[in-house]
Amino acid sequence: MDTRLVDRIYESCFAPDIWPEVLDEIGRIGGAPGASLFVSKGNAVNWTASPEPRGRAEKIATEGWLLRGTIVGRLFALRHPGFLIDVEYFTPEELEREPIYRDLWRPLGVGWGMATAIPIPTGENATFVLSRPTEFGPFGRASAERLDELRPHLARSVLISARLQLERARVSGEALAALGVPALVFDEIGKVLSANALIEALPDYLRWQAFDRISLKDKRAERLLHEAIAALDADQARGGVRSFPMRSAEEDTAMVAHLIPIRLSARDVFVRCAAILALTPVTRPQAQAG
Repeated sequence: MDTRLVDRIYESCFAPDIWPEVLDEIGRIGGAPGASLFVSKGNAVNWTASPEPRGRAEKIATEGWLLRGTIVGRLFALRHPGFLIDVEYFTPEELEREPIYRDLWRPLGVGWGMATAIPIPTGENATFVLSRPTEFGPFGRASAERLDELRPHLARSVLISARLQLERARVSGEALAALGVPALVFDEIGKVLSANALIEALPDYLRWQAFDRISLKDKRAERLLHEAIAALDADQARGGVRSFPMRSAEEDTAMVAHLIPIRLSARDVFVRCAAILALTPVTRPQAQAG
């Protein structure tokens, strides 16, 4: 086993810009011109890739190809602790019907795939994917076995990366608590990753819901919050903060909610902290001394 590559796999936990280089080496070991990594949670898909499959990986992630067909679902359902070759769990006829193959890969001259599925305890699914030109023929079992030696390290790396992101979310919230600011941290689909004690002590303003979600008791503010979350990508590009007033359930006090986008690394593919919701009190302007 290449110990230098193993070291690079773990280094990627702390420096995600290294992933494309690591994936390029993984591809060559597996007999492909590169490899891609997808991390999905619900409908949100983050990704990174080595140079050769980068264009295809971007289309897969941004156009929702992972949600089409049955290949990804079957891959995870098998719970195989290693790399699987497409022809090992699909017949040739089934592959011809799979949207990724039929409508994306095959028109581009890509005919064969190999992948491993790694469920992450934090709720994400990580998938390492290799693909290669049709004329090369299917991947061989020997290629998968070479990659199987690296899979435990890949699994630990994605788990560490996810845990680090959650810790960053917690630290962000606690730092604002130290400044006296009630706050919580969202991921990019609106799930709360971390909340400090100050915001948890404001039941008159927000309601905690199942699946780590919140809603605001002020219906107008709730609508504005959903609009702000939906616009996070655009706000990150502009660096903008969205602020809006919110009243308590009894409408006798008010605060200002600030949704602050967190700038993301394009290659930071794990449990991404997308925004902070911070609340500040509405203060009356003091009258000038006569």
